[in-house]
Amino acid sequence: MRKFELILLIVFFILGFVFRLYRFDSPIADWHSWRQADTSSVSRNFVENGFDLLHPKFDDLSNVPSGLDNPEGYRFVEFPIYNFLQGFLFKSLGILTLEEWGRLVSIGASMLSAVFLFLIVKRRFGASAAFISFVFFLFLPFNIYFSRTILPDPSMVTAILGGIYFFGQWIDLVDTNNKKKWLYFILSLVFTSVSFLIKPYALFFTLPIIYMSFEKFGFSVLKKWQLYIFAVLSVIPLALWRMWMTNFPAGIPASNWLFNEGNIRFKGAYFYWLFGERISRLILGYFGLPLLILGFLRLNLKKELLFLLSFVLSSLIYMVVIARGNVQHDYYQILIIPSLCMLLGVGGVFLTKPLGQVNKYVFYSVFLVCTILSIMLSWYYVRDYYNINNPSIISAGAAVDRITPKDAKIIANYNGDTSFLYQTKRKGWASFQKSLPEMVQMGAAYLVLVNPTKEDLGIGTEYKIVAVTKEYVIFNLNEKP
Repeated sequence: MRKFELILLIVFFILGFVFRLYRFDSPIADWHSWRQADTSSVSRNFVENGFDLLHPKFDDLSNVPSGLDNPEGYRFVEFPIYNFLQGFLFKSLGILTLEEWGRLVSIGASMLSAVFLFLIVKRRFGASAAFISFVFFLFLPFNIYFSRTILPDPSMVTAILGGIYFFGQWIDLVDTNNKKKWLYFILSLVFTSVSFLIKPYALFFTLPIIYMSFEKFGFSVLKKWQLYIFAVLSVIPLALWRMWMTNFPAGIPASNWLFNEGNIRFKGAYFYWLFGERISRLILGYFGLPLLILGFLRLNLKKELLFLLSFVLSSLIYMVVIARGNVQHDYYQILIIPSLCMLLGVGGVFLTKPLGQVNKYVFYSVFLVCTILSIMLSWYYVRDYYNINNPSIISAGAAVDRITPKDAKIIANYNGDTSFLYQTKRKGWASFQKSLPEMVQMGAAYLVLVNPTKEDLGIGTEYKIVAVTKEYVIFNLNEKP
């Protein structure tokens, strides 16, 4: 790599990091704040009560996630590697808030993903395609936003990309006496198993590893003991975690709906939301589509095409199997961003290295127009994700934290959305799970409502109002007016 190219990579890398600091200090009340609040709540409980990774807890005591009352507040989803990093860094270093450390972990993971993506694409398709893929990954507005959210998904992407990259390095040296091959094998195994623990959806993205194995060994792949060790050891931690989780059914959110609730798979709405709304509009801003299509046209070599298809098929299989989850939540598409960026990189090479006698500046112009308009339009649609749509939950949460005892249990009614409850820094419920008298029996000590109406204030005839403004009202459920 020439010095100028290296400098350019570093400049774009730094800019990608800086762009991810946009509204870095915002409270967890923006887009997908519910899932972010649940994630950060686990980290906060680690900080306050000790890092018991085998018994992760959060603030929601309701039956909304699992259908079962959860008085201990157990939260069994992904193995809490992300939460450990967020909480440990906050407790050890301070400086930033817990939420900012959560964002910084995601940003760091995203930046490392960009590096792994560059190295993977360069190995297969050359430096030009790698550079374009790298730039798109860093600057697609959709990816920028979700790269700084308090979610485990960006870390999972990093881990599986790391597993794929180091597996490729091992494959290159497997028939040599180079001792580094075992280092690469172990690194790939560790990264891959960690990706499964962070989110089992990483299993869908092992297809590139499978393809590289068949590409190298052919059907004799079945005779390679190293691959059996890799497959078994990579899934054992996940299997043990899933078995352990079954001891805490109240802490396991319902997940069957993620597959095909409402029989949405392959319906018109399925194609509209995933391919029309998400990929075409939000992620690619429409003008990225030509580059995506050209990604296939530039490939002349069978091995290049099959390797690219292994990423594309991984993404498609994931979206087909987890159909409802992908339609319901746009952050589920975080996982397919590397595949899209790889296609954009290869398609971009088609235009930056044109074929035939056509003036090269025509191709350059088309590439620049598509790239600039893609990013501009995507930003137009994604920019609202950063907004705090109901700032009352912030002020109400601060009031609860100021007024109520630290061990008080709160009803922060927000139709089951825990982002309001998170702001109170208390355990409790995010909805009226039962009648107020019954919830008092369950331990609820205070009720807080935001943007109260006259009907809401009417509860003051039964329970004492301890604070009221236009933004919130707080009731003491253990005292009469």
